[in-house]
Amino acid sequence: MTTVRLKIDVAGTVRDEAWRELKHFDQMQSADFGPQFGSGGRCNHPIDLPHAKGEWIGAEIRVQTPLLAQYAISHYLEQERVLDADVGE
Repeated sequence: MTTVRLKIDVAGTVRDEAWRELKHFDQMQSADFGPQFGSGGRCNHPIDLPHAKGEWIGAEIRVQTPLLAQYAISHYLEQERVLDADVGE
């Protein structure tokens, strides 16, 4: 299993809205999103208010092979809210 790490721009969205609105890679085995995968810092706003400009939250996608990971990276980098994507350990 190969892991792809993502950096998702969450500015202007509430909770995990930015994550849910992404078009996900069809061949992923599993995925997780949250600050445990990296963030631009602690959110200093109530949970029901939009994230501030510049906030980002990390995610991890798992795919079967390193080749699929490269396709997944290309797939996610084409999307406006994805700031960065790379193969993790």
